[in-house]
Amino acid sequence: MLLKTPELLAPAGSLAMLDTAFGFGATAIYAGQPRYSLRVRNNDFGDLPVLADGIQRARAQGKRFYVVANIFPHGAKIKTFLKDIAPVIALQPDALIMSDPGLILMVRENWPDMPIHLSVQANTVNAAAVRFWKMAGVSRVILSRELSLDEIASIRQDCPDMELEVFIHGALCIAYSGRCLLSGYFNHRDPNQGSCTNSCRWDFKTHEAKTCGAGDVHLIEEAHKRPGEYMPIEEDEHGTYILNSKDLRAIEHIQRLTEIGIDSFKIEGRTKSPYYVARTCQAYRQAIDDAVAGRSLDPALLGQLEGLANRGYTDGFLQRHTPHETQNYLRGHSESNRSLYVGDVVGFDSVRGMVEIASKNAFAVGDRLELVQPGGNREVLVDSIFNAAGDNIQRIPGSDHRAWLRLPSDSVGAFVARFL
Repeated sequence: MLLKTPELLAPAGSLAMLDTAFGFGATAIYAGQPRYSLRVRNNDFGDLPVLADGIQRARAQGKRFYVVANIFPHGAKIKTFLKDIAPVIALQPDALIMSDPGLILMVRENWPDMPIHLSVQANTVNAAAVRFWKMAGVSRVILSRELSLDEIASIRQDCPDMELEVFIHGALCIAYSGRCLLSGYFNHRDPNQGSCTNSCRWDFKTHEAKTCGAGDVHLIEEAHKRPGEYMPIEEDEHGTYILNSKDLRAIEHIQRLTEIGIDSFKIEGRTKSPYYVARTCQAYRQAIDDAVAGRSLDPALLGQLEGLANRGYTDGFLQRHTPHETQNYLRGHSESNRSLYVGDVVGFDSVRGMVEIASKNAFAVGDRLELVQPGGNREVLVDSIFNAAGDNIQRIPGSDHRAWLRLPSDSVGAFVARFL
């Protein structure tokens, strides 16, 4: 069976992330308008010249650039939306990613030819909803994260003429995607206005409550910032909906999703680092190419993703129960190949014949390092480290240090990871 190659869609909060994503295999990126998307912080694309530069860079490489405007706005933002979005649309991004029906209607009325992708925030979970949004002029639906593989396949079969996109990696909400009240409750910062404080990831502790036969009632305490404040929570047969989720990792399902005919695979993480984008794009690029070519998943890719900062991995709702008779991908990689991001190669000293590394974490003489580059990764052994004064030292203790290593000049621009 001849399979089409899905789009690999990466997050970008800066031009550096955009360049990294494209360099490591992404075919499209998405970036938000700070006032109208769910990521206000760590976002350089609120500056119109930066946004224009990003769109031009994507177009020059034959890649795509999507602008996110997916908040559910209150009335005040409705009043300014057309004025603010007009210069963005004039730059001709490849699509707007939107969720609010009112904003979608306003764009349709004023720019009928502007492609619109329906955000995951709209929580589309069935084929009837997909058909509705097609009637509304939406050209692509980003399906809810709460769907199983079989449900996604059913929607694909029932809606063959609609582009479908699914998330394959990144943070998960403890709610239907984006519909969480915690941040607004604790800090008066509404997630659906773009200012989520990720309250679900705080250090919550639970305590049993003394009740008079009223059923299972527990008290929850946020120990870091609100010690001694206890909030009641209830638990039903499905559990509770307030604690931190593991991160999504669906690389083991890329082959099935490709066979289903999904048009775009999306990585979450606009506020994360270029290293995160490099690692995720590199791993999923290989997984997609292998799936299209009929090759099975390389288990080493799971080990590469383990090296990223994460809260543990889950495949979310894609597979409710892991079948015992199939490959166990949960430990399908060698623990010895796990790695930690330790720095960036930022320059080359031709006189000394050394590269300069800006450190992010500790490393030492004798460590095995991996140089992560678009053209292929390389493994090197650290035999010596020199500081700025030229002294031979044994260890870089952590972040924000400069070190010089004897590596070739073509290492400049590489991300450096230490094997654990």
